[in-house]
Amino acid sequence: MKYIRIIPALLLVTLSSHAQYWHIGVFGGASAYNGDLVDKYFPAHGQTKGAIGLDVTYEYSDHINIRGGFTFGKVSGADQYNKEDLRSRNLSFESNISEFSLLGEYNFFSLYEKRFTPYIYAGVAVFHYEPYAFDANGLKTYLKPLSTEGQGITGYNNRPYSLTQPAIPLGFGVKYAITDNIRVGIEGGYRVLFTDYLDDVSKNYVDQTDLLAARGQKAVDMAYRGDEIANGGGYPAKDVQRGSASSKDAYYFVGLHASFRLGGLAGLGGGSRGSARRGYGCPRNF
Repeated sequence: MKYIRIIPALLLVTLSSHAQYWHIGVFGGASAYNGDLVDKYFPAHGQTKGAIGLDVTYEYSDHINIRGGFTFGKVSGADQYNKEDLRSRNLSFESNISEFSLLGEYNFFSLYEKRFTPYIYAGVAVFHYEPYAFDANGLKTYLKPLSTEGQGITGYNNRPYSLTQPAIPLGFGVKYAITDNIRVGIEGGYRVLFTDYLDDVSKNYVDQTDLLAARGQKAVDMAYRGDEIANGGGYPAKDVQRGSASSKDAYYFVGLHASFRLGGLAGLGGGSRGSARRGYGCPRNF
């Protein structure tokens, strides 16, 4: 019976020891995008939106962490705030972003030896989006089903784009150890994308008659919206440039990140993590 009681105790100690390498984190900040409808970082006029996230980090070593997380944000863009030569196009979009990511993070200093460190990260991600805009009557309209650039329409070599896409996250930040278990910081992360349709704008205008026959009047109305404003003009001719396919779209997050380490220092046997800044506040013995 004595051994039966010892086994659960050993398992508990083992799990407790391993738990102390895990951190639970939260993120809150801003999100924005770069593409055909925005020509600057952190655009004004309400086009920079909010983002929140949750993550779990495994502390592989003092300098290397592995982080898996979920981030939800929103991006938008509008020609009315774009370059002057593009305002007559009068296009706009918004989209929610739901992202799952797996990151490798490198801390330049050990937070068990210093209270702060800069860090960088890179990894892989999968995100879901669905661009929409509000028509002239204020009705929310999803853009992909309209095939605004002829996606999926007979006679046009333009395949429908997927609403779930891969991405490559790249980022950097600075974090501060309030205690051995609580860390806060500020970070920014840029997402390299493989699609140019985050904003539903990429290539050329399709023939107005073809679009009307295939997708209806709403598709024509949303593909070109210059006729809704003064001096906007009529629907452009077929193959006139609508966007720029030479560069992909991108989105990014900037904000505050805080994490809490599961467990405490007890049970960590040796190593720099076991030491855990035990020299802070204590006189050294020479």
